[in-house]
Formats: sequence, C-alpha cells, structure tokens
Amino acid sequence: MAVRDILIHPDPRLKTPATPVAEVTDELRALADDMLETMYAAPGIGLAAPQIGVMKRILVMDCVKDEEAPARPMVLINPSVVWSSDEMSIYEEGCLSIPDQYAEVERPSEVEVVWTGLEGEERRERFDGLWATCVQHEIDHLDGKLFIDYLKPLKRQMITRKMVKLKREKARA
Repeated sequence: MAVRDILIHPDPRLKTPATPVAEVTDELRALADDMLETMYAAPGIGLAAPQIGVMKRILVMDCVKDEEAPARPMVLINPSVVWSSDEMSIYEEGCLSIPDQYAEVERPSEVEVVWTGLEGEERRERFDGLWATCVQHEIDHLDGKLFIDYLKPLKRQMITRKMVKLKREKARA
C-alpha cells in the first residue's frame, strides 16, 4: 500500500468523467488499498480515483467519526445512485482536492446506491446523513463535477483563485 499524491483544483483531470471499470482485478484491489491509505492519511472521509489521477469509476469512503467506533472502509466500483429522497439536506462540504475551502451544499438527504464490490458482487445500500452527502460528493468526482460547481460563480472563482495560488506556492517550494 502507498499514499498517493492528490490532485489539486484546477486540474483538467478533475473535470473529466471517469471510465467504467470492466472487471475487478488484483491491480484494482491494490488501487483500492492505496486509495484508502491516501484518504486516511489526508485525513478525509472519501476519495475518488480521479483525485489521484486514475480515471476509473472507483471511490472509497469511511464516514465513521467516532474514535471509539470501528472504522467502516468502503470501496465502491462503478457506483450509481438509483434512488434519492425528495427531502434535502445542507452540509458544509470540503474536498481533498480543494484544501481548506468549505461551503454549504444542498443534496438529497437519502440516496440508494448500487455498485460492484471488490469480489465482483453487486452491492446495494441506502445512505443517509453524512454518508449520503459523502457518496454523492464522490460520485460527482467520477462524473467530473466538484462541490464548488454547486456554488454561485463569484464564490467558485474566489476558491479557484486561491487554489491556483496554492499550487504556485507548492511548485516554488
């Protein structure tokens, strides 16, 4: 397992839809392990493959916040939302590809997602609360969409300028 570099917005790969995974292989399982290690090291609660420059429809997440509770790492391959509630929730979202920037985003408060598991089996689960927000945020990454795309243009431009400046500073370091 290895911690991978996380792409920082604006990077064109973050706006590019990811390709569906054709089959679950040992290479894909190793990628999932790297993604989980990268997410935990960041630290974050979700990570999509395009965020590490891998243009495949795979995401990882673990929204367990309680230090006493066991971790619940999840790997979702080719996930898709098959149902969403009419009820909406607003969460302050952040993103590992847009460090230290947060904004309130409104999304369905509950979603049902179907995906392929690491053994090639079909999985289905209904998510609510932070889990619902996280899975929708990460699926957006697979579709080339960022949480800032939900914001008003001025706020989005301001965040993008901050990220350009951050990338410049990192390049000089």
